[in-house]
Amino acid sequence: MSKENRAKTEHLFWELAAELMAENPDMAEGTIMNGRCVRVGKEFLALVDYKGSGLVVKLPPARVADLIDAGIGRPFAPAGRVFKEWVSVPEPNRELWGELLGEGVAFVAKPAMRKGRTRQ
Repeated sequence: MSKENRAKTEHLFWELAAELMAENPDMAEGTIMNGRCVRVGKEFLALVDYKGSGLVVKLPPARVADLIDAGIGRPFAPAGRVFKEWVSVPEPNRELWGELLGEGVAFVAKPAMRKGRTRQ
């Protein structure tokens, strides 16, 4: 990916993230794997352009599988280990990335329920 394309990709991601952060006070910028990311509370939500991977977002495993099967996403395996709740969407697309980030917010906002625990 060229520096120009990488800059456009990062700009789109952070523009979408800023829109979501304005609507959700639990969202904030953080760090993951020595890079910038977006979190919802203590949960990681998304990052951009990890070694040319475009948008990387945390979603339910079934949704990740659907995106991969449809050819829209790719498995995210930063150190050779596939993360079943993460998908890489390399092609910048404002509408799609916005939808996936919204789905991700809904997914990571309830980690206790996602892991089969009840909130206290």
